[in-house]
Amino acid sequence: MALISKKKIVYKINPGLRRYLIKYSRAVDIPIHYHELLRYSNSIALYDSKDQDTLWETVFYDQSDREEIHLNVKKIYALLKAGGDMSVIEHLYVDRIDLCVYGNTQPFRVRIVNRINDNFDYFYIKNADASRLYGLELEHLLSPNRMSYLVHKNTLIEEHIAGIPGDKFMRLHMQDPHLNPIRLAKEFVKFNERCFVRLLGDMHSSNFVIDVTPDFEETHYRIRAIDFDQQSYEGKKSIYLPQYFKENNVLIQLGMKFITPESMLQYQKEERALIAHRLRSSHKGIEDILRAMEHDRISPISNINLLKLELAKHYGNDKFLEASNMGQILRISLAQLLKK
Repeated sequence: MALISKKKIVYKINPGLRRYLIKYSRAVDIPIHYHELLRYSNSIALYDSKDQDTLWETVFYDQSDREEIHLNVKKIYALLKAGGDMSVIEHLYVDRIDLCVYGNTQPFRVRIVNRINDNFDYFYIKNADASRLYGLELEHLLSPNRMSYLVHKNTLIEEHIAGIPGDKFMRLHMQDPHLNPIRLAKEFVKFNERCFVRLLGDMHSSNFVIDVTPDFEETHYRIRAIDFDQQSYEGKKSIYLPQYFKENNVLIQLGMKFITPESMLQYQKEERALIAHRLRSSHKGIEDILRAMEHDRISPISNINLLKLELAKHYGNDKFLEASNMGQILRISLAQLLKK
């Protein structure tokens, strides 16, 4: 069973990471920052359709602030979704701004609605944490998923990742007659491998969503991480393996029932081959992000020393023992994929 040692430290963006963000057009000037949204005058608990407390609070602003804040929030949405084309905000309005009071960085979630067709979307305004930024960028470069986010100073703007939360899916959808247990179990194996190779930790069921795509014959699944705060942070190897979280037991048992050890090994090799292909095709970006990580401190030294020992033993690779930071550990982990 995987256990997080203690509350994660929040790390500031260092100059090397800032240069990377500027080079790859992730850094932009935005009209409103995280700390300005903290000027709300009141808040109420947000409940879901079944009257369950979501642990989010809807915040309200004084009339003197509200109009300006809502306009600037819509401008941020145009930067995130339309490359800064402000004409898209003409028919948009801010329906709600929520604050996650239990989150590590206490993010704001904005609900934007198109008044013409009532279509809505979400995005997040957060305190920028270097660990999360490395996690978002590595997800963009090494996974099948493209990530949309922007940074200005210490504010992070992040797109909403659509899908059914993992805990909700396991609670409500496992008896669906259209469920394809083999495909779902296979995707969990591949997700487990992706997280371990690129050292993304804490992937229990509340930190990923399941994207379900019905096809004319089959149903396809993709498991997507939605929390990147534990990128290359913890020292225990098990934290980077979703298979060790008890919250994921339903999916783990599904794999034990429907997937043979031979098939599991095949899926792991397939996923590693795909990551290796992305390493080659995005070599410049990955080299730049690894170099930034290698000159950054994003984990306590005790975690670094423990993880390099555990990975050296796991892989039988003493190169891990030479690493002095998480960036170097990740580089060695990825380099193994390129060996014939």
